[in-house]
Amino acid sequence: MTRTSEAEGSVQEIPEPEFTSIEICAGAGGQAIGLHEAGFGHLALVEIDPHAAATLQKNVDSHPKWVWEKKNCDVLPPTDVNDFERDKHLQKSKDLLRQRELDLLAGGVPCPPFSHAGKQLGKADERDLFPRMLALVAELRPRAVMIENVRGIMDPKFSDYRDWIKAMLQGGSYRGDDGRIAREDGIGYTVCEWDVLEASDFGVPQLRPRAILVAFRDDVLKDVKYEWPAGSRQDDHVSVAEALETTMLARYKPYFKGALGKKAQAAYDNWLDTARKRHQELLGKGGGIAPTLVGGSKKHGGADLGPSRAKAAWKQLGVNGLGVANDPDTCKAKGTEERDLLGPDGPMLTVQQAAIIQGFPPEWQFAGGKTAQYRQVGNAFPPPVAKAVGMSIAEVLRAARARDEAEKTDRALRSPS
Repeated sequence: MTRTSEAEGSVQEIPEPEFTSIEICAGAGGQAIGLHEAGFGHLALVEIDPHAAATLQKNVDSHPKWVWEKKNCDVLPPTDVNDFERDKHLQKSKDLLRQRELDLLAGGVPCPPFSHAGKQLGKADERDLFPRMLALVAELRPRAVMIENVRGIMDPKFSDYRDWIKAMLQGGSYRGDDGRIAREDGIGYTVCEWDVLEASDFGVPQLRPRAILVAFRDDVLKDVKYEWPAGSRQDDHVSVAEALETTMLARYKPYFKGALGKKAQAAYDNWLDTARKRHQELLGKGGGIAPTLVGGSKKHGGADLGPSRAKAAWKQLGVNGLGVANDPDTCKAKGTEERDLLGPDGPMLTVQQAAIIQGFPPEWQFAGGKTAQYRQVGNAFPPPVAKAVGMSIAEVLRAARARDEAEKTDRALRSPS
């Protein structure tokens, strides 16, 4: 089924997505991109950070593959998910949501309560948005639920909290904050447990494990089995050298002819040799992939490529992790070439290159200044991982829909005329 829209005097066919989704804590769109590529059309994207919200709006308005979202998706202005109200905020999508069931509610709820980089307060952290996510599940009744978080939530100290989330969804017992065993009736969902997926297994040249929870409404799952997506082997991983070779050459090439020619050529060759050598050294052990990108927060410094250990790992890949370079948007000299490209510790990455390391498509645009853009990239959920999980969820939704249609047809044939 398609819809038509008139644009500049012509009629444009807009394919209907197979499934629909609403995403909270959407960030700069990493998860949204992956789910879109898995066949989900977004009805709403909710994000509190002004720069990330602007990034979402910018791409929904202009991306050639997001024409359906431009017409139907409510990209909210910066909005705290605690303040999100279906009747108030859903304008473009409200009619669609009345006409068909919501297929997926997804969200990368904030990680500070569980991050190894934080205090790991879990449920005691005021930034914990799991209760709000569960309340929205109960309100919107999506056919499927996808929640993404850092690997830290899988630590043994949070097992009681994971049990509570499961009990809230499907019913069961858990140990409360007071140490006593409590029980919840659930809200009619079956949890397919948590799994930790490594981004490098899905074509992302970065060490980035993410914890994922997938659940389905009881009437959807029934006799259909959910299968977690399978990744690649370690020797199939995309390396930093492979991922960045084209863009790195594009940055150096304008300087190959001129006063900096020999120095620029030597610097590029040195980076490529170093990155390739590291990949060969680690072949079969994960390859020459990048350490985890860290977006940080507004309270902590500017843009760099992570803590000391990460910077050391970047150095082994020929990259200076002490900062982020200016983007060569015009291929003209910016006066920072010595720092950005020709320094003794190798080139600094641009925001665009950090986005490639995170798995973003090259045409995705980020709003805000350099530091704000880098933070969006560093805090994102890699699109290829979101796509893989989205496709596995879509398989269940598709099978359940076919089963329900077959049962409906069978009932019609059996009913007396």
